[in-house]
Amino acid sequence: MLAVETALVELIIMIVLIDSIYGYKPLNLKDLKYLVALSDTGHFGKAAERTFVSQPTLSAQLKKLEEYLGVKLVERQPKNVQLTDVGKQIVVRARRMLDESEEIIALARSNTDPFAGKLKVGLIPTIGPYLLPRIMPKIRKAVPHLGLMLYEYQTEPLLKRLRDGEIDLGIMALPALQDGLETRTLYEEAFTVALPTHHPLAAKSTIKVADLKGQTLLLLEDGHCLRDQALEVCSRVDVREPEDFRATSLETLRQMVVAGLGITLLPEMAVESPYGSQRGLVIRQFANPTPSRTVGAVWRKSSTREAAIGAVCDVMASVMAKSNGTPRTAVAAKKSRELTRNT
Repeated sequence: MLAVETALVELIIMIVLIDSIYGYKPLNLKDLKYLVALSDTGHFGKAAERTFVSQPTLSAQLKKLEEYLGVKLVERQPKNVQLTDVGKQIVVRARRMLDESEEIIALARSNTDPFAGKLKVGLIPTIGPYLLPRIMPKIRKAVPHLGLMLYEYQTEPLLKRLRDGEIDLGIMALPALQDGLETRTLYEEAFTVALPTHHPLAAKSTIKVADLKGQTLLLLEDGHCLRDQALEVCSRVDVREPEDFRATSLETLRQMVVAGLGITLLPEMAVESPYGSQRGLVIRQFANPTPSRTVGAVWRKSSTREAAIGAVCDVMASVMAKSNGTPRTAVAAKKSRELTRNT
C-alpha cells in the first residue's frame, strides 16, 4: 500500500512538472507554504497566523491546491485537523521545494550583496542562551541587512542538519568531525564549580580538580557535549554520578545543586547570566590550569554564504575577545562572595 501511495505522489509531481513545461498553470509555492504550516500547527487559525493570511484565505487556497493536484490533502473534522497519507508525503517534498526556493533567493542576493538575506544559525543549548544576548546587538549593527534565523539543537542533530543543508552555520564546542566541514575557533570558555551554599568546598577560594574526589557530580543527559566534557575534566578523580538523575538543561542542574543533591560544572558564561545570581548557590573558580572548552563555528565547505558567515564569526570573536580581556575570574569571585553573603 505504501509503495502505491509513494508512486501516486511521484506521479502527481511528474504531472505538475509536465503542466509547467506545456504552459498549464504552475504550482504555487505559497499554497505549499500554507500546507506545511498546517502540518506544523495542526490548526487552520494558527497556520493562517504563521503565514500572515486570514483563516478563510488559507482554507480556500488549500482547497484549490487539492483541486489542482486531484487528491485530498486534509481531513477536516471538528476540532481535529489531520493530513491524509498522501498529504503527509507531499509535505515532505514541499519542505524541500520551499528550502530550495529560499536557497535560490539567498544565492541570487549573495551575488549582489553577500551580507543580505537570511542566514540559518544553529547553536547548542549550553551556548545559545548565554552567547546570543552578547552578540546579537553587535551583529545587527555590523550586518543590518542580514537576518539570522536561530535554532537550538544538541551536537549530533546540529551537525546532521548542517550537512543536510538545513542550516548554514553551527556554533558548538570543538572539535567537530570535519568531513566536508570548515571550522573556526571563536573563544575559550572556562569551567566553574557550582556548589550548595553550605558545602565544605564553598570555604575554598579556588578548587582543584583533585578536590572533587568522592563528590556527587550532577550531569546533563546523553547527547549534550557538556556532559562528556565534564566527565573528561573529572576523569582523573573518583566522582559519583547519580544513576537516577540526568538533567535536560543547565538551569535544571542549577536547581538541583541548590536543593543539595550534588555539585556540577558550569560554563563561565552561564555563571555570568542573570540566572547565576541565585540564593543557595555558590560558584568557585578552578585553580590553574583551569579546565575549559573551545567554542567555535562550523559550516559546509561548499557553502555559498562564506562572506556572511565570516562577518558573523568576526563579530562573535571580537565581542568575546573583549569579554575575555576583562578580569573575569575576579568578577566571578566577587559574584561568589555576594551570593554567599545573601544566603
